[in-house]
Amino acid sequence: MVQSRSFAEQLETAIKKYQNRAIETAQVIEELIALARNLREVGCRGEDLGLTDDELAFYDALEVNDSAVAVLGDETLRLIAQELVRVVKNNINIEWPVRENVRAKMRVIIKRILRKYGYPPDKQEKATLTVLEQEEALCRDWAEAV
Repeated sequence: MVQSRSFAEQLETAIKKYQNRAIETAQVIEELIALARNLREVGCRGEDLGLTDDELAFYDALEVNDSAVAVLGDETLRLIAQELVRVVKNNINIEWPVRENVRAKMRVIIKRILRKYGYPPDKQEKATLTVLEQEEALCRDWAEAV
């Protein structure tokens, strides 16, 4: 979700520049090629960190907060992401998107995990919301598999 927003913004910016005649067709193609390279690098980043695609998605959701990265470092964020995937998959059910009590339970679980690893308290609420958004994006597939 976090990465898709970033790539969507980059693509939208390139298209707007072209539509406003700020850049030529060849420059749009160059920007699209650069965007494709970035997408490929993101895929390799998960391998470099030792994370699955799902874990990388949660890692990116946590990494949005620069102070958390500075305080915790990559290794702790990696552990948090791995635990989030494990716990969320174990607690997912088909009703998660519509029942507020299920969503509230997930918020509590996420906050507990963040506190456990010392995620900066002033940034926990935003991180929890971002992780929940990421969870919603990923869990559609997970719930169907249950």
